[in-house]
Amino acid sequence: MQIDTSKVDDAMPNQFDPNELKVFARKYIWWKSSNDAILFPQRVIAQVMNIGDYDDLQKLANLIGDEALRDALLQAEAGQFNDRSWAYWHYRLGLADHQTLPPLPIRKFT
Repeated sequence: MQIDTSKVDDAMPNQFDPNELKVFARKYIWWKSSNDAILFPQRVIAQVMNIGDYDDLQKLANLIGDEALRDALLQAEAGQFNDRSWAYWHYRLGLADHQTLPPLPIRKFT
């Protein structure tokens, strides 16, 4: 079943069809239906970037491109990345060097 892309979270620029993320959503957002998961493509992408295996990471990067990976990283919420993945993706995507790695996002209570 295809989702209505007009209902997809607009925080993530639609540079690709979110329906293409269903295969990743089924595997990496197992607690939701794939249709529900792809309503928030950044969350699916971040989850694959954080815990995905090498083959899935390559497929994802080829499918959505580095710009969408950068967007997912720059819009990351607290808890979406572990230290290792956070560092790897910043270096891999040219967003940091060994001296300028930004801190992980943190939850803020107001």
